Amino acid sequence: MATFEYTALDSGGRRVSGILAAPTEQAVIAELESRNLMPVNIEPRKEGSSFGRGISGRTLSESYVQLADLLHAGVPLLRGLKLLGSRKAKPKLAAIFRELSEKVEKGVDLAAAMSERNDVFPPIHVAMVRAGEKGGFLEKVLARLGTLGIAQAELRAQMIGSLIYPAILSVMGVGIGGVVFGVFVPQFRETLSRMGGELPGITLLVFAASDAVTTYGVFTAIALALAIFGIITLSRDERFRVKIERFKVRAPVIGPLVRAHATARFCQLLGTMLDNNVPMLTALTIAKEGAGNKLIESAIAEAAEAVKSGQQLATPLEASGLFEDDVIEMIRMGEAANNLDEVLLKVAATIESRLSRGLQVATKLIEPLVLVIIGLVVLTVALALILPLAQASSNLG
Repeated sequence: MATFEYTALDSGGRRVSGILAAPTEQAVIAELESRNLMPVNIEPRKEGSSFGRGISGRTLSESYVQLADLLHAGVPLLRGLKLLGSRKAKPKLAAIFRELSEKVEKGVDLAAAMSERNDVFPPIHVAMVRAGEKGGFLEKVLARLGTLGIAQAELRAQMIGSLIYPAILSVMGVGIGGVVFGVFVPQFRETLSRMGGELPGITLLVFAASDAVTTYGVFTAIALALAIFGIITLSRDERFRVKIERFKVRAPVIGPLVRAHATARFCQLLGTMLDNNVPMLTALTIAKEGAGNKLIESAIAEAAEAVKSGQQLATPLEASGLFEDDVIEMIRMGEAANNLDEVLLKVAATIESRLSRGLQVATKLIEPLVLVIIGLVVLTVALALILPLAQASSNLG
């Protein structure tokens, strides 16, 4: 989603400037017109400042919960924003809320003020806050956003924590490989070369790997850097990204986890918005942005078109083949019982629990896999060095 700087005139003829995140310039024009502003100039904005960076999703979500608690206690919105802006423990976040309070004090909607800080507030948060302001249930939306963000932060932390030990094993494996091919193999190479005779293919392969680490180490490093640069460049291509997403979704072990994570996010977002009386089509559009997977986003977009034409939500989601059968069945039952919001939130909770168990299983599989790879490398080197010695011994005999 691009970022645009705009200049517009309000109903009193005053010039207003700001920043909006939107897919196209036409979307910016539509948003300005919905605010009763007449566009004067709209230009794409270069990458924003890093001032809002460093604010974690958990910290932002906790601030939503705190603001919701203040609203529930009867504190006016402006006063609540100023209170959050006066905190000294988190100066970056406090500065953001001071900025929001200044704009709200001038009569700007909270969602509009948040949209101008797209380096802090994701578009999906802005859309949900806007729906809450228009529907009169801002407190509930903020509470839901906070709970949702904290839950996602917990899941993300669990995923990262589960991969720490395999990552340490991988680093150790690379270090062991460097020592073996950079120090150990060269010491034996001269001895084996003096023995004469034809060396086995596995020995020549190990010597080639040793040369790549020692003699041609600089060229190997350059080749790796070019490969990484090429992958990063390709990752910016939409078609390549779709292929990667397709691989991630269909891959064994990883695929089910990726689908489960995206499904949980979708169900959480859609259930939260339906529970807050956001219309289905609007909720689907917003939930699509938060799915975090290109293929599932495409499936949700197709589902939105099907719902617009009068179909049930479960039917197009089932046709995509990306959602589990039990999830589809629960969505179908929720639509039939007219309590889809409750069902979606329950589905999200169930999937998160299932995902937690899946992460534990995947982690347990990764650890022995890394150890097996390290063992195979060591065994290959050992065979490469022992076979020539065994051949020479048999020739002498």
